[in-house]
Amino acid sequence: MSFVEEYEPTKADSYRKRVVLDGEECSVDILDTAGQEDYSAIRDNYYRSGEGFICVFSITDVESFDATNEFREQILRVKNSDTNVPIVLVGNKSDLTSERMVSQAQAQQRAESWGVPYIETSAKTRTNVDKVFYDLMRDVRRRKGGPLSGNGNVIDPSISDRKRRSARRSWKKHCTVL
Repeated sequence: MSFVEEYEPTKADSYRKRVVLDGEECSVDILDTAGQEDYSAIRDNYYRSGEGFICVFSITDVESFDATNEFREQILRVKNSDTNVPIVLVGNKSDLTSERMVSQAQAQQRAESWGVPYIETSAKTRTNVDKVFYDLMRDVRRRKGGPLSGNGNVIDPSISDRKRRSARRSWKKHCTVL
């Protein structure tokens, strides 16, 4: 399959994929909302059920970068959380460096203020695309009581053993990423 050059905006596409994360098989549900306002009620329902979120902007488009603040605020509002939601800020189109309008420093500063990782990707070259998803899934798993890192040796001490076992069973079933 090759990269499609013409942009076709999505309304809300969903995908389910089985992946192996650090030796553990799981099912991941991915919803691509493309930031559309047309379906805000539906979007809020997906935000409520989402376990991890990827806020994507184009490094060639300042407006898309500005919109990430609003997306994050919507997520936090719907999740009824101040900040404790797994989010990754992603600058896409890293292959278009000559057209860059949002500096790495600007994006990194925003990510730091949110307390989240920042990763630059290219859908065209697939640079860091898998990394974004796998890093986010690891964060979701960690927050649900699974291992903190791929080696499985570091565990969050604030979570009881019973909750941790329950979360591991839940984690093996699926993870929802928006």
